[in-house]
Amino acid sequence: MRKILTAAGLASSAVALGVLMASPAAAWTANSQFDVVFPGQKPKTTYIVENNGAHAPNGAGMTGKSTVYWQLAVDNVVDGSTRFTSFKITTRIEERLTKDGEDHVVTKKTCDMTAMVNDHYAWNFDTAGNTCVAPSTTYDGELYWSSDATVVYDIAGDDKGAITQELQGTALIHG
Repeated sequence: MRKILTAAGLASSAVALGVLMASPAAAWTANSQFDVVFPGQKPKTTYIVENNGAHAPNGAGMTGKSTVYWQLAVDNVVDGSTRFTSFKITTRIEERLTKDGEDHVVTKKTCDMTAMVNDHYAWNFDTAGNTCVAPSTTYDGELYWSSDATVVYDIAGDDKGAITQELQGTALIHG
């Protein structure tokens, strides 16, 4: 009985060590922020976007997602009318043949967050409503990968049309 327990203990220790030593998913994050000034008495708002790119060596592939948070510059909202006619984010998974090469979009997804940003003056939670996930793709360690995003918004009542915010992409993932 003692030999069986010792063997079982050694086997479970080996499994635990293997789990601890297994390669974790490689992941990179980049943060961007921009302010939006609205016409009239609507409060200035800061938007923060967190771009994440990751790959898992277990075959999960390359993933990319962007999460948008926002906060008011002031505590008092005088004009609560609609702020945006449109607020969309496009999250991309990009590859390069070389470190200094040109990005090529592999997958992308555009998410319409207009209703959410209009319905909430501030948001600092991680939910499906403020997160845009590009379709995953097969990871090739010979290439250089990143996740990137662009926000395009149109402020209600400013007559300037759509404004594009290019966001900080993640560092390159390779190997």
